[in-house]
Amino acid sequence: VRLVESGVGLVQAGGSLRLSCAASENIFRLNVMGWYRRAPGKQRELVATISSGGSTNYADSVKGRFTVSRDIAENTMYLQMNSLKAEETAVYYCYANDYVLGYWGQGTQVTVSS
Repeated sequence: VRLVESGVGLVQAGGSLRLSCAASENIFRLNVMGWYRRAPGKQRELVATISSGGSTNYADSVKGRFTVSRDIAENTMYLQMNSLKAEETAVYYCYANDYVLGYWGQGTQVTVSS
């Protein structure tokens, strides 16, 4: 499965940004998709996931501000990020699991200016 992230990468603190992750295959067949991020000098961390059944899960730090969704017809997953904070500057990665293997996108830089 090939995953390609996209989205405008620079926003002011308090602003909003939407990331997209386009998959090369029918995402309905995938077990789970999700978003991770790696901030400078920190380990990669989970941001949000969405299961094949549509159940969502969020890191505590983003609950109420971020929303993960998908468009099965477009084979695309989204991450709507609101009220962004400067400390959320990171490379954001798309992830997918097809019950056998895990796949990662190349990552997209998100910079939140204070």
